[in-house]
Amino acid sequence: MPLSSMTGFTRAAFEAAGEKFTWELKSVNARGLEIRLRLPPGLDHLEPEIRGLAREQLARGSCFFVLDQDNRSEQPRLMLNEEALALVVAAARRLAAVEGIGMPTADGLLAIPGVLQDRGARRGGEEVAERDRAVLDALGRALRALKAARLEEGQRLQSILEHQLASIARLVGEAATIAAEAPDILKARIHDQVAALISEKFNLDPDRLHQEAVLAATRADVREELDRLTSHLAAARQLIEPGDGVGRRLDFLTQEFNREANTLCSKAFDKRLTAIGVELKAVIDQFREQIQNLE
Repeated sequence: MPLSSMTGFTRAAFEAAGEKFTWELKSVNARGLEIRLRLPPGLDHLEPEIRGLAREQLARGSCFFVLDQDNRSEQPRLMLNEEALALVVAAARRLAAVEGIGMPTADGLLAIPGVLQDRGARRGGEEVAERDRAVLDALGRALRALKAARLEEGQRLQSILEHQLASIARLVGEAATIAAEAPDILKARIHDQVAALISEKFNLDPDRLHQEAVLAATRADVREELDRLTSHLAAARQLIEPGDGVGRRLDFLTQEFNREANTLCSKAFDKRLTAIGVELKAVIDQFREQIQNLE
C-alpha cells in the first residue's frame, strides 16, 4: 500500500428527505486519531456510527467533520410546543403558590427541553431512518474521497523522502571516503605533534606516546557510526516501500539517525568530516519534518 499523508480535505453535497446537506471533512497531522464533529440539531444520535466509520478508514490524524444543513429555502424550523409549555407553566404556578418560588422568565421557559421543537423532529420514523441512511452513506463516500486525497499527498511525500534518503546516503558515502584517510591523517598529525614536543627537549616515554596515538585513532574511528547510518538507511527504505502506517516507526528511526549524526560530529577528526556531519543533521531534520505528516 502506498504512503498516506494525514493531511487532506474533501466536501460532499447530497439531499436527504427533501433537505440539502454538505459534509466537509478535513484532517491534519496528530499523534493518534482525533475526531471532532459538528452536526445539525436532531442528528447527534448518529455520532457513534460516524466515529465508527471514521475509524474504519483512518488510523491517525486530527479530523474535523462538519455536516451543514441548507435551510435557506425553508420556513423557520423551530416551533412552539403548546402542550409542553402549558404543562411547564402549570407546574411553575403550583411551585409559586406552594413554595413561594418566583415564576420563571419567558426565556427560561423557552430554554426548557421540549418547549421549542425542531420541525424535522415531527417526521415519521421511516423518513428519519431514510435521512439517517443518506447522511451515513454520504459520509462513507466523503471518507473514501478524504482517504484518496491523503494517499495523493502521501505519494508526493514519498518522492521527497526518497530524495532526502538519497542525500543522506551520498553524505554517508563521502564521510566513509574521508574516514578511510583517518590513519594517514592521524599519523601525520601525531608525528608533527611529537616532533614539536621533542624539539622542546621534553623527556617523553615512547611507549606512552604509542598508547596516546592508539587512543587518538580509536576516538576518531567513525566506522561504527557510518555502518549504523547505512543500516538505518536500508531500514527506512524498507519501511517506505509498503507504506501502510509507517509514520511512527519512521519517526523513531529518525531519532536513531540523529544520534549517529551527532556522534559523527563529536568524533570528527577533519574539518571536512565536521562539515558533512552538519549537513547530514540538516537533511535528517528535513526528513523528520516530512514524516510528521505520514499516517
